Amino acid sequence: MKVTASMVKELRERTQAGMLDCKNALKETDGDMDKAVDYLRTKGLSKAAKKAGRIATEGAIVSYVHGGRVGVLLEVNCETDFVGKLDDFQSFCHDVCLQIAAMSPLAVDREGIDAERVEAERVVLRETAINDGKPEKIIDKIVDGQINKYYADNVLLEQKFVKDDKKTIEEVQRELVAKIGENVKIRRFVRYELGEGLEKKNEDFAAEVAAQVANS
Repeated sequence: MKVTASMVKELRERTQAGMLDCKNALKETDGDMDKAVDYLRTKGLSKAAKKAGRIATEGAIVSYVHGGRVGVLLEVNCETDFVGKLDDFQSFCHDVCLQIAAMSPLAVDREGIDAERVEAERVVLRETAINDGKPEKIIDKIVDGQINKYYADNVLLEQKFVKDDKKTIEEVQRELVAKIGENVKIRRFVRYELGEGLEKKNEDFAAEVAAQVANS
């Protein structure tokens, strides 16, 4: 695959690595952007990746309430109190709150998803594939793909950003790290929904939040 200047530019913006390193990474990964990011990280060439290993104990606890029906309490950490007060950092925190309100993730990362829950999901998916008559030799591959989709739907860092579905929340976080020069970590969150657990009319909060973003 031909590596274009725009591809190099995008990878550089995401990783802050050198242009030549970005070009070589894209060549090595046949133009796959996500694999190129991982390639640079494993080679120690991504400045954002280097920052990600630093301790972050400052930051902010922020809240967001949507229409009096959905509330989010979120902790995001950075390295210094100064950065925690920057507009870019506060804007990121607000955007993550919007994301949680709209998409209702189960955890920040894969490690936060209950292993038994994932295994139960895997069993159901496997039985479904068998009942659908899928060939035995490809069932595990099918299920693995569906489990990855399950993570993409339910893990905050892997969800598509509600303001720009070409990026994941992890990519938005990585861009912020590269921009402000400090490690940033989404530590934890709690999402409340009015009447949660009670029988009620289903509301499409994702659509509501998306509409709110578009009109802001």
